Amino acid sequence: MLSPSILARVSAMSIIGRRGIHFLRKLSAENVPSDLIEKGQSRVIDASLTLIRESAKLRGELVRALGGAVASTSLLGVPLGHNSSFLQGPAFAPPRIREAIWCGSTNSTTEEGKELRDPRVLTDVGDIPIQEIRDCGVEDERLMNVISESVKLVMEQDPLRPLVLGGDHSISYPVVRAVSEKLGGPVDILHLDAHPDIYDAFEGNIYSHASSFARIMEGGYARRLLQVGIRSINIEGREQGKRFGVEQYEMRTFSRDRHFLENLKLGEGVKGVYISIDVDCLDPAFAPGVSHIEPGGLSFRDVLNILHSLQGDIVAADVVEFNPQRDTVDGMTAMVAAKLVRELAAKISK
Repeated sequence: MLSPSILARVSAMSIIGRRGIHFLRKLSAENVPSDLIEKGQSRVIDASLTLIRESAKLRGELVRALGGAVASTSLLGVPLGHNSSFLQGPAFAPPRIREAIWCGSTNSTTEEGKELRDPRVLTDVGDIPIQEIRDCGVEDERLMNVISESVKLVMEQDPLRPLVLGGDHSISYPVVRAVSEKLGGPVDILHLDAHPDIYDAFEGNIYSHASSFARIMEGGYARRLLQVGIRSINIEGREQGKRFGVEQYEMRTFSRDRHFLENLKLGEGVKGVYISIDVDCLDPAFAPGVSHIEPGGLSFRDVLNILHSLQGDIVAADVVEFNPQRDTVDGMTAMVAAKLVRELAAKISK
């Protein structure tokens, strides 16, 4: 059962979204010039990018002033859920993950001993205002560009490296694209998920959360793509995997693959390693708050063993598909997502 506060936010977002759409339709019906609408959209986008730019600049200045950091994790929220094929609750995830990261029920030290309250380990540049941009009638192609540009703005502030909070999995495409373009070449990707998300265009949507890795591979943004935790895959998923040379490790063979996956060495000869974690890679016993519940998944310790033992320069990462609307009353999955973020931050920062 959803709490009153979540129900209120769901209702508010739905009403706001409808108002924005109706407002634009009204403007079109009244023959408002398209260039006027276009200029308004551009102002909102510019304001969004300015917010991220200045926030990242401030965090970068702070980390550089403290000194001693070669790489520092910085959170960037992308509260986008409309490209989900089932439920759109992941749009509400970033603030819930942040709340859980700093929950008083645990301390701020990671398992590897890094202190999250040290800005050289973790900072936060805030969220891209996805809903406000969409309310202006901005289409997905342009919205994806805004996400990419926002990621690049974080990366411009050396030594900041983006750890993106989704949102549905469609955000991985513009994020990986930005990382690859900014670094000047492809990366190796470790993708943990119950699904391969490699449909050509799921339900006709090229930006679907089920098609993000098809766009990544088409664009040449990854040299190697390792998909771990897969247990919901059809013929197209396997054919697309073969087409792009994807290394797919299904749960039905995990016991055989475990040793290899817990001793990965990635990123040599390319620009680094990108990690994408869909929370549904975990068995629902560990993470019930996801849109696509798929039994038979990884344990939380399986995931941490893979992450902790990974050798490679982690240049960016994302944690996606946590759906607060399906979480337990006590926020169990929020805490799971938060711990993934905490351990990734420790892995990235150095």
